Order: sequence, then structure tokens, then C-alpha cells
Amino acid sequence: MTATTTEPNGTDGQDRIVLDPFVTDLAGESARLHAAGPLVRVELPGGVPVYTVTHHAEAKALLTDSRLVKDINVWGAWQRGEIPMDWPLIGLVNPGRTMLTVDGPEHRRLRGLVAQALTVRRVERLRTGIEARTKLLLDRLAERPAGETVDLKAEFAYPLPMNVISELMGIDSTDLPRMKELFDKFFSNLTPPAEVPQMMADIHTLFSRILDEKKESPADDLTGALITASEDGDHLTDDEILNTLKLIIAAGHETTISLIVNAVVALQSHPEQLRAVLAGEVSWDGVIEETLRWAPPTSHILIRFATEDIEIGDRVLPKGEGVMTSFAALSRDEQQWGPTATEFDATRSPNRHISFGHGPHVCPGAALSRLEAAVALPALYERFPDLALAVPAGELRNKPIVTQNDLFELPVTLR
Repeated sequence: MTATTTEPNGTDGQDRIVLDPFVTDLAGESARLHAAGPLVRVELPGGVPVYTVTHHAEAKALLTDSRLVKDINVWGAWQRGEIPMDWPLIGLVNPGRTMLTVDGPEHRRLRGLVAQALTVRRVERLRTGIEARTKLLLDRLAERPAGETVDLKAEFAYPLPMNVISELMGIDSTDLPRMKELFDKFFSNLTPPAEVPQMMADIHTLFSRILDEKKESPADDLTGALITASEDGDHLTDDEILNTLKLIIAAGHETTISLIVNAVVALQSHPEQLRAVLAGEVSWDGVIEETLRWAPPTSHILIRFATEDIEIGDRVLPKGEGVMTSFAALSRDEQQWGPTATEFDATRSPNRHISFGHGPHVCPGAALSRLEAAVALPALYERFPDLALAVPAGELRNKPIVTQNDLFELPVTLR
């Protein structure tokens, strides 16, 4: 299957949209999902059926609806044994005990302890390092022959956030190649089922070793802060720390890579807006927020589960069903963004997107991702104001990751 297809009507009368595991046309698929919304039956890679919410107002309401929970044991398909442990996306729906998998008081507890460690002050302390790493990467790019095609994702957008997040966590750079290899498999729709259990075990082994080393030699980094964080004498357990490390590393680098890459593609595809930005007429903050809205790094976020029937628009999410939020479809919602919803507009104001979540479930790493982009993008264009895409934007290919808006590569020429 190489494109989004539609299966016959289900018992509720809705067609089921089969999401393309190769992500060959994310924009077209997102438009189709939004047009079929606000609640749509979909099939994930591997044949797993769920629902997704595709309209902004309904998604925002559901993100604070206590009738939706993160406990996978509420999922009827899970109870019935229909979700195999070798499903390629199993690590995204059952990642272990973290703030992503609990609700209510336990969510507040875990999020509060993590927030103690991931403070605004700790993030801001990274600014100097981000600026230094950005300059180093741009210096290396400047050494390439003029007009040579380079992969800006591999040479700039990937190494910057990966090194920043490893510095934040206190992870040795020698672990990064293995980490990249494992997370490439972790996020892919196409990882062979036979390799999934070993991949999950290898991720657990790697992070267990890192945690053991950090406990033996504590340092002033985020991992050390997670180990020592406490609230009324309550500490994170080793499993909670381990799963939180995996969560922060996975989400922390993938989101920022896509944000930087998608911003470059957006600006290169809209030269009049790029000229306005370079002339100081449009802010880089405007570019970042509009990129997050127009081409959100997370296409679909998996999955929450209904504890009772929930009305969504003129449709019903049945009790026991799983539902995603399709951020890529939300960006096309004219009721929220007006008739220019599908257009990139860095001057858009107000721009109250929810691409980092909403309410108590806002991504705790959002400030770091924005900071990295706010340093990297102006520095990139200050060094290479005549940067150009080496292929038309329409020929850029997405990686086979149904949850992420992630390109294989970003070939550019630096002039």
C-alpha cells in the first residue's frame, strides 16, 4: 500500500481511512482527514483500527476531557488481545510508566517531579551551548565548496538537537550513533515485526546502563535532577526515570529536527516571506509559530482511550475505543484559521495552535525546542542568506513514520 485508501463502511456507517505507512502525501492525506472529520475512523500501519480527531475546537476540548484516559488497559482492542507485542508502533502506545501513560493525581505527580528537573532556568542555561554548537556546524558547512549540494538535515538539523538533548541529559556522545539507530527503528512504521521485541529490549538495555552510570557518578544534568527530584519525600522510581529518559530523548530531538527542517522548506517555498524575514519586517518567532501550525512536527499523537461514549461534533467515540489527535489535519481547519488555513503566513496573529499539546498535557520540552529553532534559523540564514533547495519542495520525501512530519533528507545548495 503506497497511498491513503478507504475501506468499506464500518458498523457506525463511517468509511475507514487507511493511513499510508509510506507517508507519500501527508498534505493530501491531512486534507482528506479534515474533510471527513471531526471524528474519523482510521487504520494505522499494521492493521490497527482507531479513531482520530481532525478539527481544532474538538481536539482542544478532548485534550482536557477527563473521559479520555491514557491507561492502555481501557482499550478494548488491547483487552481482547488484538494488539500484538511485535506491532511496530507498540513502543509509542505502551512506552511504560511516564506522564504520557497516567492521568489525574499520578499525572500531576510525575509531571511535577519532571518539571522540577526540566526548569526554565536549566533550559536557558543551554543557550550559550546551543549558540556555540550552531556556529560550529555552520563553520563546517561553510568549508564545503560553493554550490555543492548538502543534506541540511543530516549536517545541521539533526546533530544540533541531538547533541543539545544529550548535553541536557548528561549522555556521552559515544552513545549517540547507537541511540540514532534504535530510535530510527522505534519510530518507523516499517520495522519488521520480528525485530520489534529485540529493538525494544536494546533500548531498555542502553538506557538502563546510562541510568546506572549516572547513579554511580551523579552530575548537574537533567538525569541527575530526575534522580534527586522529590516532592514531600516522594521520588521517581528507577522505572519512571528510565521511561522518562527515553521519552525526553525521543521527543526532544525528533520534534526539533522537524521544526528546523520544515521552517526552511516553508521559507524557501515562500520567497516573499523569506525576504521580509531577512529584512527584519517579520519576526523569527512568527516563522517558528507558523511552522508549528502549518507543518507541525507531530502529524498524529497516539493514543487515548474512551471510558464512556463521547459525543464529538455529530459523531460518537465509543467506549473502549482509542483516539488520536491529528495535528496535521488541525492545521487545515478554516473555522480556526480562516480561509487562509492551508497557507503559510509568518505574520499570522493570533496564532494559538496546539501543536505542542494543550492544558495539563502541553509538552514540557516545548521551550527547549523553540529555543533551539530561535537560535538555529537566524544563524543559518545570516551565514547563508542565498541558501536554496536543491530539489523542488514537492519532490522532498517523508520518512515512513505515521506519527512524525519527518523528511528523509533536505538537499540544499549553500551560496
